[in-house]
Amino acid sequence: MTRKIVGPVAFALLLGGVPAFAQQGDRKDIRQDVKDVHSDQADLAKDKADVKDDKADGNKAEAKQDARDVKRDRRDLRKDKRDVRQDRRDARHDRRAAAK
Repeated sequence: MTRKIVGPVAFALLLGGVPAFAQQGDRKDIRQDVKDVHSDQADLAKDKADVKDDKADGNKAEAKQDARDVKRDRRDLRKDKRDVRQDRRDARHDRRAAAK
């Protein structure tokens, strides 16, 4: 009789803890993505300044390379911002599902 009760109770307790671990992983993922966004913003600002300096110095080849870097940094920044939005949406969904 006790085996029939202990198994389902243990299973229910295990399922109750799963959302907590998922939320913790979501928070870490969001934090990392936010760090990536800040890093990309810093890289973008540096590359924009480099383009401006290269153009002022008349160095067209370097300016062109730095302009490609700016384009790549903008693409990375958009991707990382999208990741943050999606992770926050997923975390919200997980919290709502756990509350039910």
